[in-house]
Amino acid sequence: MVMRNTFRKNWVRSLLAIPLFLLGASCNKAGNNDVNQKLIKDYYAAYEKKDWNMLNSLMADGFVFLSPNDDHIDLKTYKERCWPNSASIKKFDIEKLVIDGDDAFVTYNGWTNDGRLFRNTEYFKFKDGKIKENACYFGPGVSYPDNKAAK
Repeated sequence: MVMRNTFRKNWVRSLLAIPLFLLGASCNKAGNNDVNQKLIKDYYAAYEKKDWNMLNSLMADGFVFLSPNDDHIDLKTYKERCWPNSASIKKFDIEKLVIDGDDAFVTYNGWTNDGRLFRNTEYFKFKDGKIKENACYFGPGVSYPDNKAAK
């Protein structure tokens, strides 16, 4: 009889623990989503502010960047090839942001200082509160930074 009561108590505790565990996992994921959303917004803000140190502080060790023109380039190469574009960028308007834990997709319209539009979708991977990977997919007909689209 004691064994049955002990089993019943443990079973009830286990049953109650399941939703609490799931709720906790959900809250942690939501917490990561908030952190990762801030990382993304800060990433684009660094370009708008032309602040390399801000951008650099967001990157994880081993960061890689991919695009139709870049195949897993490291942070040093990213700074040499991509960062100079910040001089001609005025702002970003995020149209769609979808975050699932340590993965995110962002579609945005970017505006150059002279009013030209470029549109990209980027896939981010995060690790330990930093950006580990960014894969950029250029929009159709854009070919940034040589965009000739109408203002």
